Amino acid sequence: MSTSDTNSKNVSGGNILDKIVLKKREEIEAAKLKTKLEQLKKSDLFSRECYVLRDFILDPERTGIIAEFKRQSPSKGIINDRLSVEEVTKGYAAAGASALSVLTDRSFFGGKDEDLLEARKVNKLPLLRKDFMLDEYQIIEAKAMGADIILLIAAILTPAEVRKLARCAKDLGLNVLLEVHNREELDRSICDDLDAIGVNNRNLGDFSVSVQHSYDLVEHIPSRFLKISESGISDPQTIKELRAAGFDGFLIGENFMKKENPGSAMKEFVKQLYLG
Repeated sequence: MSTSDTNSKNVSGGNILDKIVLKKREEIEAAKLKTKLEQLKKSDLFSRECYVLRDFILDPERTGIIAEFKRQSPSKGIINDRLSVEEVTKGYAAAGASALSVLTDRSFFGGKDEDLLEARKVNKLPLLRKDFMLDEYQIIEAKAMGADIILLIAAILTPAEVRKLARCAKDLGLNVLLEVHNREELDRSICDDLDAIGVNNRNLGDFSVSVQHSYDLVEHIPSRFLKISESGISDPQTIKELRAAGFDGFLIGENFMKKENPGSAMKEFVKQLYLG
């Protein structure tokens, strides 16, 4: 799929998201030259059956938390680059995570494809490839890395691109999480091949955060989709309130990653979540 016709008016001019998308297009073209689709499809992991996100998010024995491994971000700089993805994700799983999110963007988030591969080796939970998906090639990459879920960000995709990429993912057996930030993105991007809709409480243009975005949109997300609140969650009470409002899942990364031991931090968070 060509990415040259991505609807740039969906992204406010000059912000970090513009820079990320431009860099990502370069990286995709370089990856295509380095590794052909046929090679990706021969990966041992390409033929594995994906975990079903809904089964894990709604499992009463788990927390609904999608716990994220993230070394750095454009807004915060280095968050935690001292720990291995194996150590962190195993700690998350032990603390009751329903799924794991792993950043694979190298240029802006310090991630790498190998992080996802390492997480897959040591976990039996759904894995989200957290990246800026613009091309079907990346979705095939994700399957070859052992991902179960791909992220589609409405702010950088046209409705036609969302439909095409979601269809590609479903054809491969992957789960699809659509990320939106406002009502306009939500309304234009909904399609049948989605499994979950996430409300990003962080504005990707200026990185300001407000959980109010989740409350504003929850009633507008059709009930057939899992409802996920993403970013800006640092208090167990917030999860209780979001769950009461209708959310099924909660993506948390920075709150755990900024601690010396993210797995232990999540364990303590979960303990507080179920007190009282």
